Amino acid sequence: MNLLEIHNMKKTFGDLEVLKDISLSVKEGEVVSIIGPSGSGKSTLLRCATMLEEMTGGSLSYLGKNAAWEEEGKDGEAHLVYAPKKELRNICKNFGLVFQSFHLFPHYTVLKNIIDAPVSVDKVPKNEAVERAEKLLEQLGLSDKRDVYPYQLSGGQQQRVSIARALALQPKILFFDEPTSALDPELTGEVLKVIKQLAKEHMTMIIVTHEMQFAREVSDRIIFMEGGVIVQQGTPDEIFASENARVREFIGKITG
Repeated sequence: MNLLEIHNMKKTFGDLEVLKDISLSVKEGEVVSIIGPSGSGKSTLLRCATMLEEMTGGSLSYLGKNAAWEEEGKDGEAHLVYAPKKELRNICKNFGLVFQSFHLFPHYTVLKNIIDAPVSVDKVPKNEAVERAEKLLEQLGLSDKRDVYPYQLSGGQQQRVSIARALALQPKILFFDEPTSALDPELTGEVLKVIKQLAKEHMTMIIVTHEMQFAREVSDRIIFMEGGVIVQQGTPDEIFASENARVREFIGKITG
């Protein structure tokens, strides 16, 4: 079953076309990495897919439920329509998002950062949310950090707390937007290790990354984007042995 379906997604900022007719679907348990040069539309694609940005055109659905689609208006033109707010709230429960900057609440402890949304948004009983959070902290090697504040953590630890916070809402699909780009190389490994473990547990993930070797190891499919379009997609072996000159050049520069 496709957890996510995007058809003909477009996004413009003024006169600038950032996404041009993007279509992709993601199956349950699939790990998809999105690679490409800066400015190719990767992060905008994630922001539109998670409805942090409004699309300009196209359609978006999760588990067969339509979040956005085009309808013909009285003027005969296609206009983008989003589902009613209540439906969108339910659709949004299907996904979690981990950013490159950690977005932790500085005045909350690690535990409170993780249980805040399940308790206040999903109305999970507090004791259940705490139990869930403690399991996640153990899984991510952070059990001894539950009562500390974000400023007392390394960047790698903060990003692992961000991942725990996203997982605490029990999403069906997890989006990562360059989760290691704000980290020193030595801290990058600990975050990638967590994502690899999630892949082993068949968590559905879409990962925008510059970490080529990681993408090769963890992905079922890699998408190469440039200039707002999908240039090529395929298995890691297909992408790394691509005959497309631009894909080859990009991978050569990044891995060379």
